[in-house]
Amino acid sequence: MTLETERLVLRRWQESDAEDLYRYASNPDVGPIAGWPPHQSIDESRTVIKSVFDGAEAYAVCLKSDNRAIGAIELKLNGHTDMTKRDDECELGYWIGKPFWGQGLIPEASREMLRRAFVDLGMSKVWCGYYDGNLKSKRVQEKLGFRYQWTAKDVDVPLMHEKRTVHASCMTKAEWENKGR
Repeated sequence: MTLETERLVLRRWQESDAEDLYRYASNPDVGPIAGWPPHQSIDESRTVIKSVFDGAEAYAVCLKSDNRAIGAIELKLNGHTDMTKRDDECELGYWIGKPFWGQGLIPEASREMLRRAFVDLGMSKVWCGYYDGNLKSKRVQEKLGFRYQWTAKDVDVPLMHEKRTVHASCMTKAEWENKGR
């Protein structure tokens, strides 16, 4: 499955993306704010591709100009998210390499993922969250039209071996349709 936007290709991860993944996921400004430690090697990135980015709706975010992975985006379906137990709801997760921050690429990719969730997959609601202090992720959610739902304190962040405050937002299919996409 490949999805396209004006500037991006969203495609399945391949083991050959490990070097590109490592290039961006090894930056300490990227992973920790999203709840995971910086990658330490290309082999670690290859393992993540095989065992983390293997979800049914996990995609590499690539520029159309070169089709190289610069970030990740996923609709986490029931069983792969703790935000919902419903089969007609999912969670949107994303990150992008630091050189690409501030270019509107994740909102662009997220709009296509919302279309996929509501039109192709028949979802009724999409959840999205961010850890306290991750203002870039908060801003993406606001741009997309997600509505704040709740805050939870002392939530385990297993990969970072710590507890954090999480803010959760959601968007219903009706809200998405009324927003004019």
